[in-house]
Amino acid sequence: MSTIERNAAPDVKPGPVDEQEARQVAEAARETEWVMPSFVRELFLGKLRLDLIHPPPVQDPEEKKRAAEFHRKLYEFAKTVDGEEIERTGKVPDEVVNGLRKLGAFGIKIPQEYGGLGLSQRSYNTAIATIGSAASALGVLLSAHQSIGVPQPLKMFGTPEQKKKYLPRLAQGAISAFALTEPDVGSDPARMQATAEPTEDGTAYILNGEKLWCTNGPIADVMVVMATTPPRPGGKRRGISAFIVESTWEGVENTHRLDFMGLKGIENGVVQFTNVRVPKENLIWGEGKGLKLALTTLNTGRLTIPATTSASAKWCVKVAREWAAEREQWGAAVGKHDAVAQMLGRMAALSFAMEAVNDIAAGLADAGKSDIRLEAAIAKMFNSEGGWRIVDDCMQIRGGRGYETASSLESRGEKPIPVERLMRDLRINLIFEGSSEIMRLFIAREAVDPHLQRAGAMIDPKAATSDKLKGLAGLSVHMAGWMPGLLVGKGRVPGAYGEFGRLARHLRFVERASRKLGRTLFIAMARYGPKLEKKQSVLFRLVDVGAELFAMSCACVYAHNMMKKDPSNRGPERMADLFCRHSAARVKHIFENVFDSNDGPTYRVAQEVLQGKHAWMDPELLV
Repeated sequence: MSTIERNAAPDVKPGPVDEQEARQVAEAARETEWVMPSFVRELFLGKLRLDLIHPPPVQDPEEKKRAAEFHRKLYEFAKTVDGEEIERTGKVPDEVVNGLRKLGAFGIKIPQEYGGLGLSQRSYNTAIATIGSAASALGVLLSAHQSIGVPQPLKMFGTPEQKKKYLPRLAQGAISAFALTEPDVGSDPARMQATAEPTEDGTAYILNGEKLWCTNGPIADVMVVMATTPPRPGGKRRGISAFIVESTWEGVENTHRLDFMGLKGIENGVVQFTNVRVPKENLIWGEGKGLKLALTTLNTGRLTIPATTSASAKWCVKVAREWAAEREQWGAAVGKHDAVAQMLGRMAALSFAMEAVNDIAAGLADAGKSDIRLEAAIAKMFNSEGGWRIVDDCMQIRGGRGYETASSLESRGEKPIPVERLMRDLRINLIFEGSSEIMRLFIAREAVDPHLQRAGAMIDPKAATSDKLKGLAGLSVHMAGWMPGLLVGKGRVPGAYGEFGRLARHLRFVERASRKLGRTLFIAMARYGPKLEKKQSVLFRLVDVGAELFAMSCACVYAHNMMKKDPSNRGPERMADLFCRHSAARVKHIFENVFDSNDGPTYRVAQEVLQGKHAWMDPELLV
């Protein structure tokens, strides 16, 4: 985990790489500087910088007005979409796609000067959640097109010529895709096999390779493709670069349309590139900057998942509430029985927190005054996992009617409520655009970065002993200056955060817990030293603490802001209070078990399983 110069191009060589080489590639693509502040980063440093999210960013009134009109039209259009037809056929009808084109839905975030709607992240999130409520495949179609497809990279890194050529087409409805993953390359880009070799005259690149799980790939008009390019002068390793590729070009072939457990109707496939000539002017940003481009794009691209999962969670609460009030067992509505009531209460409170996380993360992205890489990652992780818990509880409350398909319910005269369909659709959110495990690794890496910067060669396994000792000395000086600030804070002051009323005590808890998080991180570094990066179970628990504290803060700020607008409605306060009660209990439990003594035995058994030592447990049935 070394600090590498900002914007340096990561060198990559195709084929097998060792652990250190893989780490170097990942490190080279990181944003190593923090030019703007980050609320979550400060939490991990033991500081509650509430001023970074309170008051929450205000949406531009003019933009909000324009967005409201678009949302109204999109909502009316969504009501005409037959989600069950898409589920049954596995295809989005052409008339639905064309309808979205007419509404301008393919250019929601594309600037108006290029023919787009030029709406904010908040407005975009609302739109994706709205159309996704009709059919999840539609939300994925538009999100893959605009969040990680061609428009976002061009907005951030494209040349004026590239923007002028492609953004108007994309705003009008030309569909885009993003091609990064390969059959043998997922979250480890150092092993990327796709290549882009410059032509002798230097006017183009020859692209070869295969990309897997390319969302929108089978129907895309244009896509962003990641491929390795030759080493820089004097370098030994290849870099990863990003290219704009037209699907009609010779050598571009969609070889397989994929089918999944959920998200029926999404266009996702395997794309083969064979000697594809890519003009030099279609290189985005520069050679070797592709992986950094992808990671930067994903910072905002991930924000659609918190939005769609938040909307799904609210839908689940509504379905569960109505059924729990209607269904009677043992002389009372099932919602009156404590077991179901506990589930329903937790669902409602968590749903509120997810909405708060979504709104504040998107607001921070729009304001442009914060570095949101950690906020976006936590929002994606927290809401995708929260959505999964809520749909699971919703199915449990609905019982057999939750497990039964909507078409089957309708065939026997019952209301076709697609809980099982939503469960299948929601499961992917814990996997794509960064799995929960990858998100935790990313967050943990950024959380310990301020300390690793001082550690220097101490964390380099190949460094000389003398250099490691210098790194240790630098880290010790840093820790000696940092630790005293983690001992006393505002959270111990009675009446602190008083403007938040009954929620103030939760913010005081967040302040105290953030300092404890910083102290625990110090203890972990002292306990494990350079081996801390291997202790993923420990790091993940600390990440979960940070996620809970972020969600608690968002819930309190969001509720406070809602009550300022409507003091007569105390509902937001009750929801935030209940969520924070449960969240604080989870935080306390995690702290008690950070250094779980069962981690070692569990890891050893896992290695034995990998080695086949427990094959005696394998089933004899052929499946």
